[in-house]
Amino acid sequence: MNKYELALVVSAKLDNDARAAVVERAKGYISRHDGVVGEVEEWGKRKLAYEIQKQTEAYYYFIQFEGESDCPNELEKRMRIMDNVLRYLVVRKDENDTFKVTPDKADEEVEAEDEEVPAEEAAAEEAPAEEAAAEEAEEAPAEEAAE
Repeated sequence: MNKYELALVVSAKLDNDARAAVVERAKGYISRHDGVVGEVEEWGKRKLAYEIQKQTEAYYYFIQFEGESDCPNELEKRMRIMDNVLRYLVVRKDENDTFKVTPDKADEEVEAEDEEVPAEEAAAEEAPAEEAAAEEAEEAPAEEAAE
């Protein structure tokens, strides 16, 4: 059996029960085709990169599962006709893939990088200013000697 991940982008117009039903239906399709559902990650409501069906926000779900090689094709056939699923993607996971990104961790890393950048920029700005001042001091006596 191969490892896969299903990414679902579900309409934000739905209430909690309807969204849960969409995810349960996707898990049911996986089970129906001899797949084994693993972890289900809900990233929550996010802004879309571009408008889809006149919607700017949607809910993101990531479902880890194992299945035979025909399972993703059958799953995509079912996802294609579901009204409340805006986008979907089934990806085969690498056997050695241990890297995992969660939305909270990704946000913390971005914030940490933002905090570090000003300190680095400040140091980078000070160093050229000091070097320029030292070069000007060296050039000034040489110009006076030439005159």
